Amino acid sequence: MLGCGRHTARIVDRDGAVVANADVLLEVEWQRTLDDVSEARIVVQPDGDCCEAMGRVRSWRHDLVIYRNGRACWEGPCVVPEWNADSTVGVRAFDILAWLDRRVPHESREFIGRDLSNIAEWLIEDGFRPDDPGHSVQVVAPTRIRGNREYEQNIGQTGDHLRDLAATGLDYTAVGSRILLMPEDFCGRVGSLTDADFPDGLVIVEDGLALATRWIVQGRDDVLAEAGGKHSYYGLLERYVEETSILDSPSAEAAARSRLRTSSPAPVFVDSQQTTLSPEAAVDIASLVPGWCVDVMTTSTCRNIGQALKILGLKVVEDGDGERVSVQLTPAGA
Repeated sequence: MLGCGRHTARIVDRDGAVVANADVLLEVEWQRTLDDVSEARIVVQPDGDCCEAMGRVRSWRHDLVIYRNGRACWEGPCVVPEWNADSTVGVRAFDILAWLDRRVPHESREFIGRDLSNIAEWLIEDGFRPDDPGHSVQVVAPTRIRGNREYEQNIGQTGDHLRDLAATGLDYTAVGSRILLMPEDFCGRVGSLTDADFPDGLVIVEDGLALATRWIVQGRDDVLAEAGGKHSYYGLLERYVEETSILDSPSAEAAARSRLRTSSPAPVFVDSQQTTLSPEAAVDIASLVPGWCVDVMTTSTCRNIGQALKILGLKVVEDGDGERVSVQLTPAGA
């Protein structure tokens, strides 16, 4: 079961030494996010020597580590510490993927006919090679999409290159210091949810702004590909994007098909961001990882859902009102 969580936190130096224990947590919030960097935030009321210790927190040098019921659930570099006149201390942190937004390719590399997961793994390893804060990469499964890509030394942020791959058939997420890579259509089941698991209700949203029935992808030089066309139901909605790292037509075609899969039909999201999962929900917090799927059956709105849904994001908040766990879900394969 999901259960009820109580959180603790500490600040850890990059050499592993504990800088400060957050003994009195007033607020804690942490997330997991698919294909992007997640955030966490704590507010501490220091007591005793904790105030002096919290005064030593420094951006990027120190990591925030959050525990739920004694088990580590989130970690990443402190980015915005703040010290308030009421003696409280707030710390905002990003997960380990944030480092890749501060890294560039350290050598030029061309890939011919390589799986996107292999290319992503190289980008991550190259990004961390000169200065590794401590990371690991797990390829959950290959994407089965092969393509040509080229990266130039010192050109572009590594994080942006990774996001570009995520738009062409790859998914990734961070869990602690571990970065997971998986195909876009991956759907490992981790539990099931019904209306009883959303006691405050939920919202089902159709994102018409993301709808497109035809995609055109422009690669390097004269490389151009398309997927889709006029839809029998929606009509014609066209989108164009440039992906200068794509070197060949098959890769551009795969990118166009991947974008089409995520935009047609109109994506439907199940959003519990404003509600809370029941503590009796038949899911484990450790398993609620973006990219995995839960089976959802809900008839509480005018649009019924009964299918496997992919986890897009997880948000956990604990404050004076207790713990709230919310998830954002989308149809698997979208």
